[in-house]
Amino acid sequence: MNELMKHKIHHNLQRAKTSVKWIIFAIISGVVVGITGTFFYLCMSYATHMREENPWLILLLPAGGLLIVGAYHLLRDERDTGTNLVLSSIHSGDNLPLRMAPLIFISTLITHLFGGSSGREGAALQFGGSIGNEIGKLFHFDEKDKHIMTMCGMSAAFSALFGTPMAAAIFSMEVVSVGIMHYAALVPCVLASLIAHAIAAYFGAEAEYFPVEAIPAFTVSSAVRISVLAALCALISILFCILLHTSEHLYQKFFHNSYIRILAGGCIVIVLTVLVGDQTYNGSGIELITQCMEGSVSPEMFLLKMVFTAATLGAGFKGGEIVPSFCIGGTFGCLFGMLSGFSPALCTAVGMTAVFCGVTNCPITSLLISFELFGYEGMPYFLLTTAFSYMLSGYYGLYHSQKIMYSKFKANYINKKVQ
Repeated sequence: MNELMKHKIHHNLQRAKTSVKWIIFAIISGVVVGITGTFFYLCMSYATHMREENPWLILLLPAGGLLIVGAYHLLRDERDTGTNLVLSSIHSGDNLPLRMAPLIFISTLITHLFGGSSGREGAALQFGGSIGNEIGKLFHFDEKDKHIMTMCGMSAAFSALFGTPMAAAIFSMEVVSVGIMHYAALVPCVLASLIAHAIAAYFGAEAEYFPVEAIPAFTVSSAVRISVLAALCALISILFCILLHTSEHLYQKFFHNSYIRILAGGCIVIVLTVLVGDQTYNGSGIELITQCMEGSVSPEMFLLKMVFTAATLGAGFKGGEIVPSFCIGGTFGCLFGMLSGFSPALCTAVGMTAVFCGVTNCPITSLLISFELFGYEGMPYFLLTTAFSYMLSGYYGLYHSQKIMYSKFKANYINKKVQ
């Protein structure tokens, strides 16, 4: 046997060994994070139910905020940057501590129990990434393999919590560096996502699904209308990102102390809730999406959801921005559909897809999640939507640590952080 043949055999054995390793650890990650994510889903459902049954709990939001800041201070994690830290740990090697998992878990429950306006997938990405990274550390993985484990955890948590395994598998690979996909993580993320989804389904975690009835025929006229909506939603996504980042900056400018800051934020959310007259905009906003699918929306809804979410997250409350972005896109899309006389339910779905794409800069994930949330019949509309929203949303995004590796307008390598 010549040296070349030995070399080939050695490489094939190494590849087989690596493949088996990733299958095993994807299963481990899927099971561990899937169970954690399912437990989080059940706790979130209970917290939301408690708040809806006891509206007076909103009055305890400032006190809940003090508990959140106190918990982060106690574990010496006052400068936590949330999902940004997870992303920067993948492309910059920043330390991702395990304590992030219980902190974001408990803090998000507190935020939702007392009526803060935030999502839940941001929390999932954080505790999933943290657990995945810790598994990598436990088995002495090198830096690059720990990054794959972090992405595995993110995919598993997102899948368990939202019930969209296709989008969850791709999202963690796509969101880190826009224009570059970490395909080495494909098999681990897919397996972890599917396993976590199966565990969540077994324990009764319901997947989100909003079927769109009677989708109009895809014609030149309907394509133009949807393209206009996608372009407007790209602008809405920019506005939402600016509002979130500006609110955080303003809170820090006027309230230097983190305890005072979150106390003030809780009071602001209470005042906003009293002015509105109900708790429509508190929590994640899933109920609003259901309402939009039925073709019922008020003109101010998308703006108010933006304001409530910015007031909550900017002050230091925890959760995420993804479900609120769906809610904002859905309410704006439904409004567009009502005003234009073109299928409010389809416009709701298109608005959700477009704003999600605009704020995350993840067109492939956006297309996949539209299929999982709304079905495949509207495929031409969703395909057109993600293309226009991705291009027209510019270089804005939810996560400052996200990198735009290639230009959206030319085949140029730019390697810049989002605005």
